[in-house]
Amino acid sequence: MAVFDNSYSRIIFWLKIILPLLALAVLSTLFLFSSRIDIEGSLPFSEVDVEQLAREQRLTQPEYSTVTADGSALRINADVARPQVGATGVASARALVVRYETTSGLDIDLTSKTGRLDDVKGEMILRDGVTIKTSSGYDMVTTGLDAALDRTRLISQGAVTATGPLGRIDAGHMEITRADAATGDYVLIFNQGVKLVYQPVD
Repeated sequence: MAVFDNSYSRIIFWLKIILPLLALAVLSTLFLFSSRIDIEGSLPFSEVDVEQLAREQRLTQPEYSTVTADGSALRINADVARPQVGATGVASARALVVRYETTSGLDIDLTSKTGRLDDVKGEMILRDGVTIKTSSGYDMVTTGLDAALDRTRLISQGAVTATGPLGRIDAGHMEITRADAATGDYVLIFNQGVKLVYQPVD
């Protein structure tokens, strides 16, 4: 009985030494043969300037809509809009798309590369190439346009080139405004050196 106890004790004694050593050997092998982890390469870095985003407030794909005093539905979309620092209700915008839908059925579509909206003054300033298209058949191009936000009134700032039912029209100035509140009709006025190249309809 004493011999069994001595053999059992010796086995336990050696196992207490050998098993921890084997465990250390296995762990060492794992660390030695494991692939090196590239910490810097595995972390994605954004190239966005966080400080610049914090300084510049901007809206992406904003939309502005209202109804003017003469009943026209006005909708303005832009790529990006930025509020003007120190001015309430004023914002600059890029790649603007504007639509007036009047109560008389006349629709006016505008596009421009840049613009500025002043909600306090009720005005919109379009610059850097403006296109105007009316549902009555006129396509126009001008360098700049001033438009009202509270009523349907558009005034060109610079010369205008237009094509329409009568042909090609070149003028130094153009205006779209309401002709008569009673009838609700709108007029398109060309002035300042108007040149018309008449193209009769076949």
